[in-house]
Amino acid sequence: MQGIFACGSISSPHGSCFRPACLAVDDLRLFYKINSITCGAYSWRWCVKKLHMRTNRRQMGTTVRTNPKWLFGGDGRSSSNARLERSESANEDILIFYFQLDLQTRIQYALNIEQFDVAKQLREKLTEIETEIIRQREAKRGSSKTEAQDKAINLLHVRADLQKAVDSENYALAAALRDEIAKLETESLAVSAKALAYQNVEYAFRLGQKVRHKVHGYRAVICGMDPVCCESKSWMETANVENLSKGPNQPFYQVLVDVYADPELLVAYVAEENLAEAEISEKGRFDHPYIEFLFFGEDTAGDFIPIKQLREKYDQPRYEASGDEDDDDGSTDS
Repeated sequence: MQGIFACGSISSPHGSCFRPACLAVDDLRLFYKINSITCGAYSWRWCVKKLHMRTNRRQMGTTVRTNPKWLFGGDGRSSSNARLERSESANEDILIFYFQLDLQTRIQYALNIEQFDVAKQLREKLTEIETEIIRQREAKRGSSKTEAQDKAINLLHVRADLQKAVDSENYALAAALRDEIAKLETESLAVSAKALAYQNVEYAFRLGQKVRHKVHGYRAVICGMDPVCCESKSWMETANVENLSKGPNQPFYQVLVDVYADPELLVAYVAEENLAEAEISEKGRFDHPYIEFLFFGEDTAGDFIPIKQLREKYDQPRYEASGDEDDDDGSTDS
């Protein structure tokens, strides 16, 4: 086996095949990020130059002509403002999840054809990637217990140094150490508060639920969630998060934006206060290239059914829409 191909058909958890999922990004930053994780043992060959829609150019052209408001803001809503919430980090997070699914599928295929050495190597790479993803996620969210413990240990050391400085009458050093202690205490409090938020959060929306943006009006589907805003400070400034009534300290959602609403937005990161549940009339056709590997299909309420791996990623229970109790999503849990 000469390479791992992240573009192409992958088996779905319910026994069928996904369409080829050629994924869209602006460049190959993620390619090199993943290559560094796997130490170059395998080449990730990734066709990401253009977004592969389930419609042809003629269909998209018709949509553009009949729905120009996303381009011209015909209903008073600005598409350019909506794109301030576009999130490259959220998009990369979804792509990495895709790579995990693809590796898992290739491991199973290698086992089926009794290529055990290949399966072992792939499993080792999968373990490395999953370990790195967990580390990056904890560092990004600040929810790691280890981080809180490290802050507490640092505080103890600095306080000990402060006492020594006072005992030796080195008051200049003591003043500097007091400032450092104040800074560490503030950081420790922030880390603890964020960790507590992750433990006690209650989300208003669920994975796969179709929603509408209250401000910009586009339709979207929930595909990820954080109890607080986990984007960078520069992103928050660009997206005007400080102008939200609840600021960054509220749940934020990764959402897939209907390509017919805005084909350039793709993935947005939206505050809970800016989302509303989609009306029944808004739960019609929804197109996005990531739908096919994140969801099984639609339930009787018109929302999407997340695959088991996506639910496990966000520790979310399986949701049963009315009339779906007897349906099987391909998983063995309930």
